[in-house]
Amino acid sequence: MTEQQTETAAIEALRNAVGTSVEGDRDGAREEVLESAPEAAQQARSLGLRGAVNARDLGGYRTADGRVLKHGAVLRSDGLNRLTDEDLDLLAALGLRQVVDLRSLDEVREAGPDRVRGLPVAVIAAAELSAAPITVERTAPDGVTLHHLPVFAADFDIYVALRDALADRSPEKQRALLGDGRAAAMMTGLYRWFVTDPVARERFATVLRLLAAPDGAPLLFHCSAGKDRTGWTAAVLLTALGVDRETVFADYLLTNERSAAIVETIVDSFGTRGLMQEPELLLPVFRAERDYLEAAFEEVEAGWPDFASFWRDGLGLDDAVLAGLRANLLVP
Repeated sequence: MTEQQTETAAIEALRNAVGTSVEGDRDGAREEVLESAPEAAQQARSLGLRGAVNARDLGGYRTADGRVLKHGAVLRSDGLNRLTDEDLDLLAALGLRQVVDLRSLDEVREAGPDRVRGLPVAVIAAAELSAAPITVERTAPDGVTLHHLPVFAADFDIYVALRDALADRSPEKQRALLGDGRAAAMMTGLYRWFVTDPVARERFATVLRLLAAPDGAPLLFHCSAGKDRTGWTAAVLLTALGVDRETVFADYLLTNERSAAIVETIVDSFGTRGLMQEPELLLPVFRAERDYLEAAFEEVEAGWPDFASFWRDGLGLDDAVLAGLRANLLVP
C-alpha cells in the first residue's frame, strides 16, 4: 500500500475521471489557509511554505529526560514538487542539508519531482522516477543532498481500485470500496504494513540513520500529503528520543489542522463535479486519525517485547544511531 493510495490517489483519480486537474482547487485552498486561518493556527509549527502547507518543524518537543528538540533540525512535510522560489529561499535560510522523499515512482510521475535548490531538475527527476532508492549528492558544500526512498507495496494497489471506482461514477462501487468502515480499514491496514513489511521498515530506518550521521541535520523528510509515511517516521523518531506518546499523537494529528481547507475543497469538488454522491466516504482517506497511528504501535507491541526491541531487531538500529540522533537533535 502506498500513500499514492491515499490523498494523491484520490486527487489523481479525479484528474483522470474528469479530464481536468484540481490543481486550481488546491491552490485556492492553500490561499484560503493563508488568508483566512487564525494567525496562531497558521504558525502552529508551520514552516510557512506556500507550496507545502503541511511542512512543519519538529523542534520544541520535550523528552522524558528534560531535553528539547532543536528548532530547525528535523522537518516534516508534504510533497516539495509545488514549492515556490520564496519557499526555496526559506529552506535555504534554515541551512537545509538533506531531503528524503518517501513517495513512489507513480506518485512522482503524476505529481512531479521535488524542487531542490542547487540540484538540476533533470537529475532530480531521474532519481525520483525510480522504484529503487537513489541518492543525489549536493553539488556545493552548502547545498542539499536528495535521497529518494520510496515506500510502497506493489502487490496491493488501492490507487487503481479507487481510480476505477471514481472513473465510472458508480455510487454502488464507491460505497462497496469505501463505505461501512472500509476506507478506515484500508488506512489501518496501511499503518500495520509500515511495521510488518521488512522493506518498509528498512526505508524508515534509513531516514533515522541519515539524521544520526554527523552532518545529518537539518533534514526534511516527506511523502505526498505529509500524513502517513511521514507521520510514522516522525512518530518513531519522537518515540526513540523519549517524547511522550500523547505528544507524538498530537504532532501526528496536527496534519488535520494544516490541511483542513485543502481537504474540504477537494471533497467538495468530488460532489459538485458529479464524481461521487457521497464524497464524505473519502474523509477517512484524507484525514489523520488516532486509530491509524495506534494500529502501527499495536503492531509493534504484537511483534516485539518493547520499543527498544523493535528499534534493534525490527528496524536494525543500534545504540550508536540513537546516540547520533540525540547529539544532533537535542539540547538541554
